[in-house]
Amino acid sequence: MLTHFDRARLAFEWPSSVVCIGTFDGIHLGHQEVIRTAVELARSAEIPAVAVTFDRHPSEVLAPDFRPAYIASLASDLAEFSRLGVAATVVLPFDLGLSRMSASAFLEEILVGQLAASQLVVGHDFALGHGREGTADWLASRIPTTCLEPFEIDGERVSSRRIREFIRQGDVATANRWLGHPFEVAGVVSHGQKLGRTLGFPTVNIARSFDQVMLADGVYAARATTRYGEFNAALAVGMRPAVGGQSRTIEAYLLDYPGESLYGSVVRLDVKEFLRPEQNFASLDDLITQMTLDVDRVRQMMGSQ
Repeated sequence: MLTHFDRARLAFEWPSSVVCIGTFDGIHLGHQEVIRTAVELARSAEIPAVAVTFDRHPSEVLAPDFRPAYIASLASDLAEFSRLGVAATVVLPFDLGLSRMSASAFLEEILVGQLAASQLVVGHDFALGHGREGTADWLASRIPTTCLEPFEIDGERVSSRRIREFIRQGDVATANRWLGHPFEVAGVVSHGQKLGRTLGFPTVNIARSFDQVMLADGVYAARATTRYGEFNAALAVGMRPAVGGQSRTIEAYLLDYPGESLYGSVVRLDVKEFLRPEQNFASLDDLITQMTLDVDRVRQMMGSQ
């Protein structure tokens, strides 16, 4: 039987498609192999490649106490699907109704019945339906299914869990290598204490809109995208002990920024490299000296990109 899909049925007009399905948080290199395989099969058959994902991690519904922080926003993931050549992405609302849907119903009513799937592409650990009944072998016995082997780097399986660990440790170089693209921090520019401008380094304070994995406290080299263009940035994450900070903040100094107000607008930061851990300083002069060194190092590392 249909659950919430009774209320808003999908209505696609293509005769058949190649469907890849998964949670795809962050769209790391393993996810990309699944997506690219679906796109290649679809192009060979001259039909669309369709990605199916969910509006939240299934654990938010099934085991909320163990839900992971997200690597990327849904908007960022959707942009990555498009970049990889997916013709359409379907975002299913993962609720109790969907979690209780049998594998047979999910396959017959959604994947085949509504998306016209003629073949599927999944990762090695994928399973759908209530109780994870719809394993790759189960699917392959009912519809042509390509199941990819784990994607490995240096003998270790690439996974969202390990990438979250790298980010929490500040190891963005490894996280970016496993992601295949820079880790992105994005949010709305909000008013802060405006201490940076008194020190000669006016920063933008980033207020995020979802539960994203937090970088280790420290300073990073980043590339900022704003409504006025792109700029290299020195990104600081932490408690700001040198100025008596009371809460963890994310703020960035944009190099060579012309000065137009960014309050209320979205800024995206591609985090490139870890520079140093957060430090306390004996005086504001010492802090200014270190900030100058940080900005110089960002300029040297990032060049004029």
